[in-house]
Amino acid sequence: QVQLAESGGGLVQAGGSLRVSCAASGSTFGIKAMGWYRQAPGKQRELVASINSESVTYYADSVKGRFTISRDNAKNTVYLQMNSLKPEDTAVYYCNAKRLVGFSTSDYWGQGTQVTVSS
Repeated sequence: QVQLAESGGGLVQAGGSLRVSCAASGSTFGIKAMGWYRQAPGKQRELVASINSESVTYYADSVKGRFTISRDNAKNTVYLQMNSLKPEDTAVYYCNAKRLVGFSTSDYWGQGTQVTVSS
């Protein structure tokens, strides 16, 4: 099993910055990718950004140029630096890890951290 512990988040004014972190522990061997999803009230959970073991990154169009995902493999930690925040970025942000064991991929989730951007 993989445990994901998120930190960061909070309340910020529009245009401000926040950083959220996610530390993986437990059976971290085999984690191929980590990422951040978010879910706003009344909306589906969406992928915001991800980074794989080769440090290839993906960003949703809505955050490109504003958010940066990075990974510290030694610490099994992934970071999401969020700049130029907008009220529409308000959501619960969830850390995700994808672990490959054999031919099967399992998803693990953090408990979520609230990010609120005031206008």
